[in-house]
Amino acid sequence: MEGCKDSLPIVISYIPVAFAFGLNATRLGFSPLESVFFSCIIYAGASQFVITAMLAAGSSLWVAALSVMAMDVRHVLYGPSLRSRIIQRLQKSKTALWAFGLTDEVFAAATAKLVRNNRRWSENWMIGIAFSSWSSWVFGTVIGAFSGSGLLQGYPAVEAALGFMLPALFMSFLLASFQRKQSLCVTAALVGALAGVTLFSIPVAILAGIVCGCLTALIQAFWQGAPDEL
Repeated sequence: MEGCKDSLPIVISYIPVAFAFGLNATRLGFSPLESVFFSCIIYAGASQFVITAMLAAGSSLWVAALSVMAMDVRHVLYGPSLRSRIIQRLQKSKTALWAFGLTDEVFAAATAKLVRNNRRWSENWMIGIAFSSWSSWVFGTVIGAFSGSGLLQGYPAVEAALGFMLPALFMSFLLASFQRKQSLCVTAALVGALAGVTLFSIPVAILAGIVCGCLTALIQAFWQGAPDEL
């Protein structure tokens, strides 16, 4: 129950964005059931907008899938990052359940909880927040897909604001778990991401930010640990 309660900020932001996805997918020619299928199985937030747009434009399934994988490569690091902070013993069956729902926002919420109070984190809490978030995303998609296309055409400002809700929520969770000693890593990640988006593309920027941040963290940890070993 605590996980479901803590998922409320995510649920509130997911429903309208998923609603917009459902509308957009049907506008691109996908059936309501196909739109809901994307949200149930892929469950990738902004990447769902990309893959539906690419498929509607005539791109092959493999090209669309590889593009989305490049955008979401950061998710490979979410599990190990959380595992390094978890002190409890994990159960494979439960871990598999919440790992599927490990989105940006769920990861940020879990990280914030582990930073504040490691011992209050549990897999049941994680399943609660992951399942509630996934359910709200599917629910929003169902409403949008079956409401008919073009419902937001007369409100372009509202449609644009919906796309900003997920990044804003993700940033709020990250700021809640931010510690001053992480400033150098965050700065390096921002510089890498900025260089990537300026010189190449958004997927490259995401990967560059991850690599720069991780390398800086490793160098910082080695540098701080070296005097102790000497």
